[in-house]
Amino acid sequence: MQSMTGYGRGECARGGYKATVELSSVNRKQAELQVILPRELEVLEAQVRDVVNRVVSRGKVTARIMLHAAGNAAAPRLLVNRRLAQAYARELRHLARELKLEGPLTIETLARAPGVLEVESLEGDAEAFWPVIESALNEALNALLETRAREGGHLAKDLARHIQLMRMAVARIEKRAPSVQERYRRQLMARLKAAGLPKEALDDERLLKELVLFADRSDISEELARLKSHFKQFDDCMKSSKPVGRMLDFLAQEINREVNTIGSKANDAEIAREVVILKTELEKFREQAMNVE
Repeated sequence: MQSMTGYGRGECARGGYKATVELSSVNRKQAELQVILPRELEVLEAQVRDVVNRVVSRGKVTARIMLHAAGNAAAPRLLVNRRLAQAYARELRHLARELKLEGPLTIETLARAPGVLEVESLEGDAEAFWPVIESALNEALNALLETRAREGGHLAKDLARHIQLMRMAVARIEKRAPSVQERYRRQLMARLKAAGLPKEALDDERLLKELVLFADRSDISEELARLKSHFKQFDDCMKSSKPVGRMLDFLAQEINREVNTIGSKANDAEIAREVVILKTELEKFREQAMNVE
């Protein structure tokens, strides 16, 4: 079992450049990936997504990728846009004469003008950097999965504890349920006798059928059986190496359905107390299940 929260960092130095990848993930019902790349490497976004999506199926992941020149790498070439600099100089001199301003036009002024000086773009060589970025990305992914698995271990223990408490409550309800049905039957017969009905009426077949139908409507054996089946499905999830977050969400919904039905059917104070315990533990289970991939 894996949590949806985690962090991983990876680095790789090769060919005079060092790639650094940072991955962070938080809870999200669906898979969502945000990739932050230098402008010159944005063409690699699809490849980054393919790698991450192969191992992450749920949660919001942010991938921040940086590329730096290593100490022995050749410095990036500085490009001077001479035609643009000449245009700036011409227009600035014209403006100075027009406004009757004095003072020299310095090279520092032109160098600060937008677009005059630019660092050589890596765009044409972006694909060449993919191997070093992929290596750093895989290292970061391994670290991310380790932290998610570690947190997932804690989640698994907590979820199992809530399921065990629900199992115990169901066992107590199961033990109590038969006596509740018999008590319902006795109470109904006592009320009918107290109403002054003759013995012949009490033995009427139609009345006896109604008593049987009422007992059936208050029977919670099917709901209890389905709850135990859901608990068994949870055990299977704990043994699975695949993402189980969506299955846990589904189980929480199904358990809630059965618990609500038991609460509405079983008109008994002791069972009602157990239903409160079931709902309390189920809510805690649901909150934790939302963190599972």
